[in-house]
Amino acid sequence: MHTAAIEAEGLRKRYGDTHALAGLDLAVPAGTVCGLLGPNGAGKTTAVRILTTLLRPDGGRARVAGHDLLRHPDRVRAAIGLVGQHAAVDEVLTGRQNLTLFGRLHHLPRRAARARADELLDRFGLTDAATRPVSGYSGGMRRRLDLAASLVLAPPVLFLDEPTTGLDPRARSEVWDAVRALVAAGTTVLLTTQYLDEADQLADTVAVVDAGRVVAAGSPERLKDDIGGDRLDLLLHHAADLDRAAAVVAATTAATPSVDATALRISVPVGDRVNALAAVLHALRHEAVDVADVAVRRPTLDEVFLRLTDTRTVTV
Repeated sequence: MHTAAIEAEGLRKRYGDTHALAGLDLAVPAGTVCGLLGPNGAGKTTAVRILTTLLRPDGGRARVAGHDLLRHPDRVRAAIGLVGQHAAVDEVLTGRQNLTLFGRLHHLPRRAARARADELLDRFGLTDAATRPVSGYSGGMRRRLDLAASLVLAPPVLFLDEPTTGLDPRARSEVWDAVRALVAAGTTVLLTTQYLDEADQLADTVAVVDAGRVVAAGSPERLKDDIGGDRLDLLLHHAADLDRAAAVVAATTAATPSVDATALRISVPVGDRVNALAAVLHALRHEAVDVADVAVRRPTLDEVFLRLTDTRTVTV
């Protein structure tokens, strides 16, 4: 059983009349990725700023990497890495020079800083570009270098604040691979992201934040299951068959399908989609209803997100 690398209980933060955090609770097991999701203004960035000691809470308590956030902020800072939305590396310097500089800023001896830089360049697939100025790096390479810089002292906990914003799909995939490698080596990651597919790909657990509180938490699969079953989408060749097909499907599944111009959609219990699909297709074939296409789909994190959160426009 994993111990918690990040624990927060009842965190509160207020800006004037605005409650950025209104009693946020969070627990992230060691060696896992937690995706922190929520609309703009929900409190995600405030939570990250507090947990990384950049902001003091008005109330509540938290522990990061086993250290009390308020009593020992220096110990917390020594145990974490933070990668923000914007690259922190110097574009004029080479990749190796950047990492060596970060090592020296962390008070590593010159030789140790160079050795750590080479180790990280190899780990993140940047050795071939080590002597090139960062200005010539692709977006994905820069973000991987950012990740490497945050790990100069091998912190056990890493905060990633929207690390792939603005990257193309290939660059995002490169960053995802780098994050997976970190977690496989034992790093705990708290990830905030606007890309729900990113959380689905990377997160072991997801915490959905709204109005300064965690309104739902669990694995992506569990959250999808909680909002409803799987769905069958049936596209018919002939719109004239829709009413008859709807009656057949309702009789077969004991549920009422939704109907549009040429398609039927029916929700089925979690884990029963294969049996339901087989039964529905058999019944429709028996009634000579011509099915042009069929799809089986699970709820998505987008649907979880929309179900659980409000729409906001203010970023906190």
